Amino acid sequence: MCFNERTGELYIADAYLGLHKVGPEGGVSTPIATHAQGVTVGFTNGLDINHSDGTIYFTASSSLHQRRNYISLILSGDRTGRLMKYDPQSQQVIVLLENLSFPNGVALSEDGSYLILAETTYCRILRYWLKTSKAGTVEVFAQLPGFPDNIKRSPRGGYWVAMHTRRRMIIGWIISNPWIGNALLKLPIDIMKAYAVFSKYTGSGWAVRLSEDGDVLETLEDMIGNRIRSLSEVQEKDGVLWIGSIAMSFLGMYKM
Repeated sequence: MCFNERTGELYIADAYLGLHKVGPEGGVSTPIATHAQGVTVGFTNGLDINHSDGTIYFTASSSLHQRRNYISLILSGDRTGRLMKYDPQSQQVIVLLENLSFPNGVALSEDGSYLILAETTYCRILRYWLKTSKAGTVEVFAQLPGFPDNIKRSPRGGYWVAMHTRRRMIIGWIISNPWIGNALLKLPIDIMKAYAVFSKYTGSGWAVRLSEDGDVLETLEDMIGNRIRSLSEVQEKDGVLWIGSIAMSFLGMYKM
């Protein structure tokens, strides 16, 4: 979710219903983008707003797999993910990047010259240039030792990246060989339930703050136990980190 600071409108990337908007007074949301280039948006995921002109940049993780089957998305080697932008003036959706593997969180740079997005399957952050002579090109911004989720700018500079879990050797091996993942998906087991059991032993929740150059500035990790795991978002405000998780039924708060 992200507020438009100028209008007070709340924009929501709904994993099943596409891009939605809620007015400044609240109430029922309205859909504003459900298709792009004739294809259903699909598994809508992260978004950010250019507050100067209202343009919304958002990701769709897959057009084949739904949110509830995100492990199948990774194991199958799905590359139907897209990075898109919504122009509130023309009400048109434009595809900026295609053939991405689980694109996730997205954040616009402070000067608006580029945006970064998480490509979760490959444990990396990509930088897509919007301005300068590099406009329209993409490059690897940071390679991480785990699976990144949402990205939020830090008021102290750089970006907070929430990490779902670390990339264990066996997981990396499976991802590097998609035929193994597809073979696992054909087994008579519920892959999501199997992963739920496995994830309890993959470590506690953590996040990293990256610099404007992609270097790690800080690392936050629950070293005491497994109280917070599968982090999905870290938002910094007034010396406090607000922490979301897809696995926990509460909001975490860490005073810096």
